[in-house]
Amino acid sequence: MLLSARRISVNPSLLGESPVWDAANECIYWVDGVGRKIHRHNIRHNSFDEWQMPSMVGSVGLSQGSRLIAGLQDGIYEFDTATGDLTPLFQFATPDERVRFNDGKVDRQGRFLCGTMGIHAEPRGELYRVSPGGKTEVLANGIRISNALCFSPDGRVMYFADSLDRSVRAYRYDSADGALQEPRIHVDTKPYGSGPDGATVDSEGYIWVTLVQIGRIGRFDPEGQLDRLIDAPVDMPSCLNFGGPDLDILYMTSIKDSGTGRAVSRHPAGGHMFAIEGLGVTGIAETRFGLHAEV
Repeated sequence: MLLSARRISVNPSLLGESPVWDAANECIYWVDGVGRKIHRHNIRHNSFDEWQMPSMVGSVGLSQGSRLIAGLQDGIYEFDTATGDLTPLFQFATPDERVRFNDGKVDRQGRFLCGTMGIHAEPRGELYRVSPGGKTEVLANGIRISNALCFSPDGRVMYFADSLDRSVRAYRYDSADGALQEPRIHVDTKPYGSGPDGATVDSEGYIWVTLVQIGRIGRFDPEGQLDRLIDAPVDMPSCLNFGGPDLDILYMTSIKDSGTGRAVSRHPAGGHMFAIEGLGVTGIAETRFGLHAEV
């Protein structure tokens, strides 16, 4: 099939990340981390909304009703898109301006996992898991840039990366308590000349990874072998999620200027959100915070 990529955002983000498809309402959410905004595009009505956050926002996930769950600079919050209310679920006891939340995803059991990162890529990051009742656990530490967080279709494998390692790790993820086991290297991205940024999994269990430093997207099979490599529509793709009524559109955010000097696009459409069609595969509906997925 012939691939096509269309730009769907009106204005570019500085640091576009975390596209999340809401199937019930036929809309796609994403964030501008540096711009401190959450964006929404309703494809049914072709309308756009945005909300300004009080601090940098790394990622969002679906919650129940009109709510999202979001990783901000200093903690994890529920945000009500209908009222604008922001409710803390977890906040750092001692805020550290050198650390912020970055990539996050709701697991198949309805818990939100979100990793922190050092603002200047120091190994200060940790991977947190927040349950609907507010229980918060630290699953990993010593992370420089948390990225590529996603789950296998049955939820029994968690994929996660410290981007500066230039590899995606795979963890056995027990469905009862979600305890992390010793990881293995699932995808080594060094041969492709890039570290991994965001990632998602399709219905066949293949993982799609943005290779931000070479402007490409890789699809890797359940054994970690490269299945295909495609050019992104801009030079700095950042994160991915399948959506659309048939879950066959690959939504991709991108970077204009990450604010750190590490990632600055030279493409005129850098920072925009894109919809890539014609891939011939479908994704998996995202789990909502507090609800179990049917797997």
